[in-house]
Amino acid sequence: MNYVVLILGMALVTYLIRAAVFVLGERLAFPPVVRTALGFVPVTVLTAIIVPMTVSPHGNGAEVTWRNPQLVAAAVAVVVCALTRRALVTIAVSLAVFFFWQLVVLR
Repeated sequence: MNYVVLILGMALVTYLIRAAVFVLGERLAFPPVVRTALGFVPVTVLTAIIVPMTVSPHGNGAEVTWRNPQLVAAAVAVVVCALTRRALVTIAVSLAVFFFWQLVVLR
């Protein structure tokens, strides 16, 4: 029962915050420093999702070895993105490296 109340409370807080932004609209002016900080939210959230899945894919602690295909593919993705600056090329190459590492190198 406590989990239900907790989830409903979080949903209510989330809804109220989002509704306030839509209702107040243009009347809600953020200071420049807040607007700058909000620009980093997408990158921060994406990093918070990707890094744990990359470093600890099985949830049993960090697996920072060459036997971790997620980590190898992520490292390749960083290099390819830095060299090409093209998202589709980065995704294609890192997926190819991931599957090659899983199916060929680790077998």
